[in-house]
Amino acid sequence: MSLKIIGAGFGRTGTLSLKDALEKLGFGPCYHMMEVIKRPDHVEKWHGLAFGKPADWDLLFSEFSATVDWPACRFWAELAEYYPHAKVLLSVRDPEAWWRSMNDTLYPAMTMTLSEKAPPVMRQQLEMARKLVLTDTFGGRFEDKAYAIEVFRRHIENVRANIAPDRLLVYDVTEGWAPLCRFLGVSEPAEPFPRLNDTATIQAMVKQLATQTQ
Repeated sequence: MSLKIIGAGFGRTGTLSLKDALEKLGFGPCYHMMEVIKRPDHVEKWHGLAFGKPADWDLLFSEFSATVDWPACRFWAELAEYYPHAKVLLSVRDPEAWWRSMNDTLYPAMTMTLSEKAPPVMRQQLEMARKLVLTDTFGGRFEDKAYAIEVFRRHIENVRANIAPDRLLVYDVTEGWAPLCRFLGVSEPAEPFPRLNDTATIQAMVKQLATQTQ
């Protein structure tokens, strides 16, 4: 299976809702950080990628036809070059709202302290996320709100500047089915657009994870 859609948007831009929407439209399975967590062998592969090992994209995405979210969005440019016929989907959000959501959910998850009894795969997962997101993307300065938002804005501008307009959709999930379906050339479903992974849900997951690793 070859990727048909490359998600270039950062996490907390509605990526889990977008994953579900793409799968409902027939572009699945769709890769997301949730898929990594379920696959220890993928955690190991992304950990290697984060620390300089070469990528085998065809092996990594052999079961998938789309990607959204981290860690894949960190490599959007490489994936867009490797899969030249894939469309690029840049999920966006109001920058202030995006930073608040990140700061309330994923940032605490990525900076938690694991106990010695935490499984090695969980340690690898956390190391990978910290490297690709906090270090490589935000230069270790995510807590500097103005800087993090500027990184977010520059990322959007960079994708816009480097992907041909007819290959790219800049998309806010609050827009619903219409622009996404036009871009993909499919009919709009009758059911409502999915709304998943809100802040409260993620906070509950982080709290549960913290309890398990103490």
